Amino acid sequence: MNKLSRRDFLKLGGLSLGALAFTPSLRGALNFDDSNLVRVATNSVSVHSQPDDKSRIVATWYRDELVHTYGEVIAEAPTYNPVWYRVWGGYMHRARLQKVKVLFNQPLTALEGGVPRLAEITVPYTQPWRSTKTYGWQQLGFRLYYGSVHWVEAIEAGPSGEPWYRIYDDLTGYPYHIDPLHARPIPLEELTPISPEVEPQNKRIEVNLTTQTLTAYEYDKAVFQAIISSGIPNGSREVNGIPTKTPEGEFRILDKMPAKHMGNGNLFSDFTDYELPGVPWTCFFTTQGHAFHGTYWHENFGVPMSRGCINMRTEEAKWLFRWALPPHQIGKSFNRGFGTQVRIHY
Repeated sequence: MNKLSRRDFLKLGGLSLGALAFTPSLRGALNFDDSNLVRVATNSVSVHSQPDDKSRIVATWYRDELVHTYGEVIAEAPTYNPVWYRVWGGYMHRARLQKVKVLFNQPLTALEGGVPRLAEITVPYTQPWRSTKTYGWQQLGFRLYYGSVHWVEAIEAGPSGEPWYRIYDDLTGYPYHIDPLHARPIPLEELTPISPEVEPQNKRIEVNLTTQTLTAYEYDKAVFQAIISSGIPNGSREVNGIPTKTPEGEFRILDKMPAKHMGNGNLFSDFTDYELPGVPWTCFFTTQGHAFHGTYWHENFGVPMSRGCINMRTEEAKWLFRWALPPHQIGKSFNRGFGTQVRIHY
């Protein structure tokens, strides 16, 4: 009989946790916050013997596997992102890991006045399902990840027969369903504007592409700063011909969407494809689709990573969403117009 190593045991334990968290029949059986979990957010991430990418690779973890961490180490490199996680057997750099929790929620029983509600995913990932007359219930290929935000447009029987949330998808136009245990309805008080009394001409956003920083100003006084990831300067052009480099110049916030599906809109794509449903707290500043938004697929801020947008940590993007003008509405559509000034430069 083959001996099971401690690493294999912990790996199986992580997978078991995932299975428990995402099993509808266990609704209400678990209610805990595992704050020492990270999700592998790319194809694979290596475990090194030391917090140094030149050290020996001792193990590999793969996309969407859950890894227990035992602390953080500040290393000498990379200087812009020196944090490594100590895990069983070695160290993993945090660049392509997402900190996650397993938090179950009290489901809504109805939508007040039939008005759609925003909800954020509070488990490492949840699996959407879709029902059609021809095929019945089908599990879709992509997943909705921790921190992503979605519109709940109805509550109706899901594949388990119990009430599930019907999610509106702004890109595909097709609805799908998720287990309500995995999504937290966002209270309206979390969406109230920040400093609405400041006149539009006295707010502006500055992005420095050299330092990879964003600063928000009121009356020329900095009130907020964040490390960002801008577009890859020399990345291959998108299918539509738009380069991946973030444009320089002066812009205005045009649209704000708290939940935006970015990608190709293929409901049956593999979860490794470019499908990013529920990108949170999106503020568009060009008609080509460049935007500030939250990011749940990397933790590598301080270096260009995007296809042209400004990637931000989700909570920081949420702050900017609430602060920037025009003020948002509660509903699927948001004001479009002459919003907060944006300056992007080196």
